[in-house]
Amino acid sequence: MARTHNLGFPRIGAQRELKFALESYWKGQSTRDELKAEGARLRRRHWQDQAGLDLVPVGDFAFYDQVLDMSFTLGNLPERVQGFHGDALDNYFRVARGRSAEEHAQCCGGVAAGEMTKWFDTNYHYIVPEFTAATEFRLDASRLLEQLDEARAQGVKAKPVIVGPVTYLALGKAKDDSDRLALLPRLLPVYAELLETLAAQGVEWVQIDEPLLVTELDADWQHAFNTAYHHLKSSRVKLLLATYFGQLAENQYLAANLPVAGLHIDAINGRDDIVPLLNLLPSHKVLSLGVINGRNIWKTDLDAVLDWLEPLAERLDDRLWIAPSCSLLHVPVDLASEHTLDAGITSWLAFALQKLDELKLLATALNQGRAAVAAELAANRAAVDARRSSPRVHNPAVQAALAAVTSALGRRHSPYPVRAARQAALLKLPPYPTTTIGSFPQTAEIRQARSRYKAGELDEAGYKAAMRAEIARSVREQEALGLDVLVHGEAERNDMVEYFGEQLDGYAFSQFGWVQSYGSRCVKPPILFGDISRPRPMTVDWITYAQSLTGKPMKGMLTGPVTLLNWSFVRDDQPRSASCTQLALAIREEVLDLEKAGMRVIQIDEAALREGLPLRRSQWKDYLDWAVESFRITANGVADETQIHTHMCYSEFNDIIASIAGMDADVITIETSRSDMELLDAFDDFKYPNEIGPGVYDIHSPNIPATAHIVQLMRKAAERIPAQRLWVNPDCGLKTRQWSEVIPALTNMVAAARTLRAST
Repeated sequence: MARTHNLGFPRIGAQRELKFALESYWKGQSTRDELKAEGARLRRRHWQDQAGLDLVPVGDFAFYDQVLDMSFTLGNLPERVQGFHGDALDNYFRVARGRSAEEHAQCCGGVAAGEMTKWFDTNYHYIVPEFTAATEFRLDASRLLEQLDEARAQGVKAKPVIVGPVTYLALGKAKDDSDRLALLPRLLPVYAELLETLAAQGVEWVQIDEPLLVTELDADWQHAFNTAYHHLKSSRVKLLLATYFGQLAENQYLAANLPVAGLHIDAINGRDDIVPLLNLLPSHKVLSLGVINGRNIWKTDLDAVLDWLEPLAERLDDRLWIAPSCSLLHVPVDLASEHTLDAGITSWLAFALQKLDELKLLATALNQGRAAVAAELAANRAAVDARRSSPRVHNPAVQAALAAVTSALGRRHSPYPVRAARQAALLKLPPYPTTTIGSFPQTAEIRQARSRYKAGELDEAGYKAAMRAEIARSVREQEALGLDVLVHGEAERNDMVEYFGEQLDGYAFSQFGWVQSYGSRCVKPPILFGDISRPRPMTVDWITYAQSLTGKPMKGMLTGPVTLLNWSFVRDDQPRSASCTQLALAIREEVLDLEKAGMRVIQIDEAALREGLPLRRSQWKDYLDWAVESFRITANGVADETQIHTHMCYSEFNDIIASIAGMDADVITIETSRSDMELLDAFDDFKYPNEIGPGVYDIHSPNIPATAHIVQLMRKAAERIPAQRLWVNPDCGLKTRQWSEVIPALTNMVAAARTLRAST
């Protein structure tokens, strides 16, 4: 009998209840007890949603991030918060965002927030564990035990979920450049103690996540896996070691022979691993197969899955478990909530709850035969076939444009030094020019106007007037601050991807398809279901209006093709590279229209460039070739005098800096504030040829950066990059902040630029 289980469930709630509870608490509008009660309510509901599975995850719920939860479970707190007393949750939020609730800001103040970066190749951000050579670990299992007690009181067949020790070390950073693996002997006894604590609670299975196994490992990290799991093999609980997001490939033998009771592999991305693993896996071990895509929203072709799964079920019998490929954290909660999404497209989709239904159908078909679910399989077959044959998916004109693409589309007229001289003569900017990344606060007034407009309570003229008023406010504030290159503030935009997707043919949009990006930040990825085209200009009217209000240069603000791709739910019936080139052609049209309208500075954000990078270095070149070429197609139809900017945030890109240089943007702005300019280490060996703005203001924290600190960061940057090629800017857009935070922060940033100019 095949068993069913889940690796993790979305924690934000179908209506983003966790988001609103967190933000209420942080603003001092609700109490800590109220926040905890909302967390408990969400957990209860989510366990109910997973009823019918043989094992349900416990411990996958986090108030901010599961890796940060693991750091607190292991007693690995940064030194800067160790002196704080009071509720552990407040310290938790200090690490996550620099401070806890507003009510604690006066008594405890702010600290530097933990560094944040992408969870493998997803758009989820985790808080990076911090280590030094002196790091010690001490178990605090209270969070996990409390959730286990709650689950048992509800009758849940609980499977605790934890991040594995080797992946945990690999995810972290040694702040003193010490060897992270040297900490493994100190870390493993704490893991052993945690497993023994769970065994004492009667736990049978523990899911221990080691996605690091789908990456290329050197001998030291391979040895670390053997060391870790031989140390933990005496535990009284059974370990299900979970890998996901890719193939085991050369790590198959290592994974199959670790002394654990079961192994989970991602059968969506790692299908080629399955047959070899059957010959490697000892006969007593469970093999869990991730047969439902946990990262995309298309219905599973259940017939196709059963065709290859049934022979495996016969061979493995009760050693076969089935599950989603990874945690369902990466998909929305419930398709049944959708009432505005086109019915035809809805029939092609499955969100988290529907994916669990698919999983149960597969289990019934395996255990009782397909006849037991014949009607359900027939309905699934009809939906899958309808999508394949739909004329809405395929546009001959777009396919013809794709076939006509040549390398000439991706070339600028002149090399950067020629362009730079022409741009300098036109723009007349001072040394250390200041700008922001694009967005300004999305105020309650903006959100209310958008909500009323969508509800039909505000007509189009009234909505445009409200947005123009907010754009005018942004321009006034920037002029008063003394910024050099202005932005229109993006008042009219709900999200940097959704806004553009809504205006491109080939996209569809959910109403409640929210997915957690980090903490309380949720995004609603557009659904890229068909060939992409741009029916009409998308941003020109808004940005030309903003330019009419000022004599200073105004940046046209666009989202680039790679980010539009990587932050969408993307069709799976053609290569991602083809969809990306279609997006590049559409955004190129917008770039040219902005230039025609008089914009001489255009920013094309590629925040997600690195996010799409394959987890295996051997596969990087192919991705980077088409991703960089897509950006170049978008950006490079303009005249030399038009300055092209791009922006990237919260990613490690030191190892792809040559490809970033190959994008040939005139100016790149990047996140460096949380990493204390560590990301600029790449420029010790690589001489970046163009201009760069290292972000000096951490916009994800409410803390206000001091002028002296910004000056210090920029002087550190000037040690690697000539001062005449440096810009001063925040590390990301400001839409999530309040004006009361933005004004003093940008005041200090502009003051820092003036100090730097005075010393040049």
